[in-house]
Amino acid sequence: MRVKRSARKVRLRGKTIRSMEDFYGEIAGRLRFPDHFGRNLDALWDMLTTDVKGPVELTWEDSEISKKFMGKDFEKVAALLREVGEERKDFKVSFLA
Repeated sequence: MRVKRSARKVRLRGKTIRSMEDFYGEIAGRLRFPDHFGRNLDALWDMLTTDVKGPVELTWEDSEISKKFMGKDFEKVAALLREVGEERKDFKVSFLA
């Protein structure tokens, strides 16, 4: 009999995420990435699709604040997170304004 695990709820604080470095620091800390995490989109994809155990519910609070400061970088990260959600049935992402 399979036991359904409750999702790990992860909240990113958009008020403090104003750059890619801020984002990588926040997500690496919240999901306990190893010290050797490469801090780039390819490394993030690898971590989220292979190393992070699910289920995960990731919520980016105050995402509009991050978007304002990060610009195109925010769009790239948001697209990657959505893609991870499509790739993995046990990974959900949401963005709160």
